[in-house]
Amino acid sequence: PVLDNAAASQNPWQSSFLRMIDMSLDSNLFIENPQQKYFSLYESKYIHLFDHRWAFHDGTDAKNLSLQEKQNPEYLVRTRYFVPEEEVSRRLEDKWESKWFIGFRNSARPNDERTAIFSIIPYSGVGNNAPLLLVGDFPPILKLCLFTNMTSLVFDYITRQKVGGSSLNFFIVKQLPVLPSTTYQLQEIEFIVKRTIELTYTAWDLQPFAEDLDYAGPPFPWDEERRGLLRSELDALYAHLYGLNRKQLRYILDPADLTPAELEDILDPWE
Repeated sequence: PVLDNAAASQNPWQSSFLRMIDMSLDSNLFIENPQQKYFSLYESKYIHLFDHRWAFHDGTDAKNLSLQEKQNPEYLVRTRYFVPEEEVSRRLEDKWESKWFIGFRNSARPNDERTAIFSIIPYSGVGNNAPLLLVGDFPPILKLCLFTNMTSLVFDYITRQKVGGSSLNFFIVKQLPVLPSTTYQLQEIEFIVKRTIELTYTAWDLQPFAEDLDYAGPPFPWDEERRGLLRSELDALYAHLYGLNRKQLRYILDPADLTPAELEDILDPWE
């Protein structure tokens, strides 16, 4: 099913969206130096897939973190702006209980490697260019499965076919096919949770996220080779859960990898 089928009144994840802080209309709330009772204000440029520390504000503009910085779990993103804690709490009231968020970049430029860029974000202020996906009263492990679904290569491929401009608007996200919570069996949940925690929990500011998933250890080390392996394993599982066969997944990875006969074989049923 799609994420939110309004015509059929079907919303399996009880999903909604929140633009928490408007970067224009709420600018009167912003300060540029951290103070007590103020949260960092995350923007879309600071996040990427399985990475809430993609970039930081260096005093002039956003700058990508170095590998050495990512490998330091004490290193937290410095944002340009900060917003009052009470304002964040007010805007989340009765909407979200967890001390972490599922957010995504609303920009979907055609020259970017990925179209759907979702990330777990620490409890903080979040600008409207990184809308939050809110879901119903599901256990954290199922919320994590939904998040991982939206980071998968298959989901990204579908998203790329649906985005006509350069924005990943709410109405597009609502119409994307998302696996319902009933898809996941215990063995699959364990497979997903184990890998997604390791990919995501790389710094101490996401400790509440790890604790919600009953993980009490320290953040996982940032290892590029291992992260590539974990993401590949998750992509393979989600391709299976979506019902793709090996040839169809090869097509998504690289259509040029298939022979003309193989292309005809897999494309005909989709037409």
